Amino acid sequence: MSFLNKIDGWRTKVFVWIGLPVIAGIGLMMGATDLLPTWQAHNGGGTAGTFTAVYEDCGRRNCEWRGTFAADQGDDRRADVILYDAPDGLAVGGTAPARDTGARAGVFSTTGGSTYLLVTGLTLAGVAALVAWVVIIFRAVRNRRAKPEGEPVSFAPSL
Repeated sequence: MSFLNKIDGWRTKVFVWIGLPVIAGIGLMMGATDLLPTWQAHNGGGTAGTFTAVYEDCGRRNCEWRGTFAADQGDDRRADVILYDAPDGLAVGGTAPARDTGARAGVFSTTGGSTYLLVTGLTLAGVAALVAWVVIIFRAVRNRRAKPEGEPVSFAPSL
């Protein structure tokens, strides 16, 4: 716990005062919004339907399929959604069974995958960073208040 009692060095200060709040913000904003929908999809919940691939959007490290989702029953449709955990071999115009659980950006493949673990880890990292940051701030304030004041300066001549 000596780290929490003594914050020295510019790298540590940057991490504590900028890094932890940023990690907490990203983890909680990006992870917590989709935590429940990913677990519902993992457990087979949501609206069953079909995802039709329109195009593949590739970044530096990964690619994701975007397309439309149509529910098996009813007229529910979502356009320009991501298919999380897309099956291998999906091509433009291809279809895959999917579930819509209300995730903000997409639907989930029924073949399963690890998106729920990624979102859970991101959320837990955000919560851990927030708790650590609050504890550090609390201890810093408490330690600052507990320090005894120095002897008062007297300008009176001594006898």
